Amino acid sequence: VQLQASGGGLVQPGGSLGLSCAASGSIFSINIMGWYRQAPGKQRDLVATITRAGSRNYADSVKGRFTISRDNAKNTVYLQMNSLKPEDTAVYYCNSKTYGEISSWGQGTLVTVSS
Repeated sequence: VQLQASGGGLVQPGGSLGLSCAASGSIFSINIMGWYRQAPGKQRDLVATITRAGSRNYADSVKGRFTISRDNAKNTVYLQMNSLKPEDTAVYYCNSKTYGEISSWGQGTLVTVSS
């Protein structure tokens, strides 16, 4: 599975931004797709995941502000980020996991929340 992320950039606090990630390759083997993020000097943490069936999971820090969605026909996962805070600044990574628990990562995309 190959993942190609897009979106990201600079946004002011309180603003919104969207990310997308398209999968290619062995797409029918993908169960879970999601987003993780890594701030400078910190570990990579879960942001949100969504299963093929549409079950969602969010980190507590983004609940109510971020929304993950998925278009299985387009093999694409989206992350809509609202009410962004400076602490949301990080490199965001797209991830997929197959039914066989094989994980793949996309290239990171930088999100900077700053005035």
